[in-house]
Amino acid sequence: MKKILIVLAATLSLTACSLLGNINWDSAQLGQAAGAAMTAMSITDAQIISLCAQSIAQEDAKNRIDNGAYAQRLRRVLAGVQIQGMTLDPKVYIKNEINAFASGDGSIRVYSGLMDVMDDNELFAIIGHEIGHVVNQDTKKAMKSAYLAAAARGVVNAAGAVGVLSQSVLGDIGQAYFNSQYSQKQELAADKFGFEFTVAYNKDPYSMYNSLVKLQKLSSSRQSSYLEKMFSSHPDNVTRANKVKDMADKYTKKAK
Repeated sequence: MKKILIVLAATLSLTACSLLGNINWDSAQLGQAAGAAMTAMSITDAQIISLCAQSIAQEDAKNRIDNGAYAQRLRRVLAGVQIQGMTLDPKVYIKNEINAFASGDGSIRVYSGLMDVMDDNELFAIIGHEIGHVVNQDTKKAMKSAYLAAAARGVVNAAGAVGVLSQSVLGDIGQAYFNSQYSQKQELAADKFGFEFTVAYNKDPYSMYNSLVKLQKLSSSRQSSYLEKMFSSHPDNVTRANKVKDMADKYTKKAK
């Protein structure tokens, strides 16, 4: 029932656009949009992984990928890491921006700007946080939402063939995916995963806390879409960092 209501909303949205924008959508076009929206709602995990891989490939093509010291450091930091059977594909983009993201296909992308301001433990924790969004299925939901939005706009056909999307449509979906905003609940859960990730691999238990504190300080002096996503919609960031610190305190006491 929920799927039907969402598809209906998508169709009504297109109808409203046609009235307000004086676009002459006929019944066949509206039917195709509704069919595309239904396809988007039933998109499979395999299709989402395919969309992630295609979006990452397009992003890779737009950025300069490091093959030197940054790449060597990232491989060293992530040596031995395994996540739920995924084959990890870490790469470094040479960009001054503070950014990192993980994707459902196992891709991990870290900007050199982030690596410049984080030590190895803090970098490990941030990557753990991003992997947490994958494990907690936040990235899956974000990609599904991005694909559904494209379907509602009528840029994905009713067949919904993920493998044959045009570069422009794929770019549109990719941007919506990369710019998706996570809720405070999702960020807290990813923080917790980042903490557990660090201790599972015998890193400093305060790594997640230290990285959050550092990112908070940087957010007041440097513009970054990543910093905005991490903090701007969540005003009580001191409490957020302290939650991770409490986890580290309890872990440290138990370990003694």
